[in-house]
Parts: sequence; C-alpha cells; structure tokens
Amino acid sequence: MNAASVAAVPATCNFEGRSSVRAPEELRIHPALCELGWPEVEELNNAAQLTQQYMPEPIFISSSGIILAGFGLWRLAVVEKRLEIHCIEYPLTDDESLQFILRHHQIRRGWNAFVRICLAVKLEAYFQQQALDNMRAGGKYKGSAILPDAQRIDVREQIARVAGACPRYVSNVKTILNAAHPRVIAALRDGCITINRAMGLSQLTKAEQMERLTRYWEDREINEVIRHSVTPPQGERTYCPDMSALLDAIQRQEGRQPGSTVVRLGRLQRTVILVGRDLLSRSLAQSELKQL
Repeated sequence: MNAASVAAVPATCNFEGRSSVRAPEELRIHPALCELGWPEVEELNNAAQLTQQYMPEPIFISSSGIILAGFGLWRLAVVEKRLEIHCIEYPLTDDESLQFILRHHQIRRGWNAFVRICLAVKLEAYFQQQALDNMRAGGKYKGSAILPDAQRIDVREQIARVAGACPRYVSNVKTILNAAHPRVIAALRDGCITINRAMGLSQLTKAEQMERLTRYWEDREINEVIRHSVTPPQGERTYCPDMSALLDAIQRQEGRQPGSTVVRLGRLQRTVILVGRDLLSRSLAQSELKQL
C-alpha cells in the first residue's frame, strides 16, 4: 500500500488491513449507498485515468466484501471484465464499514453535507445502542430501552461528527427526508440546492414545492443569462432600441398571448429587459427593434 493509500485511511480505524485478491463479483456497495442511489461517476472517471499507472491504488474492502473506498476502480474492473483485483481488507461490521466510508469521503471532500448526513443517519440505531450499553454498564437505566433527551442529543452529535456536518443540519435533513418532494431530495443530493433552501421548501405542500423549485431553476437560468447579457463580450455591438417601441411591442405580444411576458425581481441596481426570440420573430417587432 503506497503513501497516498495510507493517508486515505481514517484515523478512527483501529484494525490493520491485510492484502487480498478478490474477484470483482465478490464485492458489493454498502446497502446505505444503494438506498441513497448515489452514483460514483466522478470516481469512475478518475479511475479511468489511473489505468495508465504501473500500480494503481488498491481498493479498501471489509471482510464481508463491502467496498470502503475505490468505487470507481471497482466499477472499472467490472466494466473491463477483470478476473481479480488487488484489495486491502479490514475486519469491519456493516456499521463500522459505513463509518469508514464516511470518514474517508469527509477527508476527500467528495460528497456534499446532505449525502454524508443521509448516510450517517443510518447509524442512529447503532449509536443509540452504544449509548444504552454505556448507561447500563454505568449502572443507570438497567433494562431500559429508551434514551433520555440528553443521550438523544449526544447521538445526534455523533451522527453530525461522523458526517462532518453541523448537528442542526442532522435534524433538518430528517425533516426534509420525511416531508420533501422526491425531486427536491434529488436536487439536494446532486448539490443543486442547499439544505436551508430544501428545508424551507419542505414546509410547503408537495405541489407548492415543485412550483417553487421550478421557479428557482427558472430564476437561476434567467440570472445567468442576465449576467452574460449585462456585460457583452469585448467588441460585440450593443443595440439600443427605442424604448417606446419596445414596450409597445411587449404590450401587443402580451395582448395576443396572455402570460407570455414574465417579470422577475432581480438584485441588480438597474432594469434589464430580455427579449425572447418569439417577439423578434414577428415582422412588426423586427422592424421596431431593429435586430435587438
């Protein structure tokens, strides 16, 4: 195992790995990752670049065949139909394997906070059992199966620590998973929206969530167009149409097709008007706007 591989092993792993050779078909993705539906496209692309190396990094696995790190290399081996791959094997349970995976990707900063928390929440029962066992060992709550509030808070903090996130976000993610529209969850998983925005959307009905999410995407695209339009490329000609003719053309267009004109509030300190091609395509508009 090279120096880069050693550095990638989380400090919380108290077991020494041993070298092993496995067939790709013997390995599997952790059930929590499968449930989340998280793709490893970026890792697969990176792994493809490693094929030219004389000795690529080994794949970290548990004794039961759960892949701890090197998802892309494993998928590449499956695609290339290799008979065997070099692995470093650790004697970890499924819960310990998930902690290993989270620690590893927290260091690499490959997954966003929502993805890490979704995975860490799967360890809640594991941490709760640990807390109960510790209390019973200390002579408290013998025979009890219910954690006091203080211990519940401690479990939440353990989840946040493993995920590398704020404890408040753990509660927010639980709310989002229970109340948010699947499209909102997918957008959050893919990093298209923030946890705070998704939390706000989850307070609405599913229909309202989709309406707000669609509007957010439209606004983001419009703002992107505005940023490129306000500052045209150097040397590009800027057209200055007659504003009265422009507004009259817009009014006529709205009269013919109600709802075809959309007004959005922006953060700019001036008003920017974007004219759609549907308006320019009309002969009247073309003559009035002179190829705006």
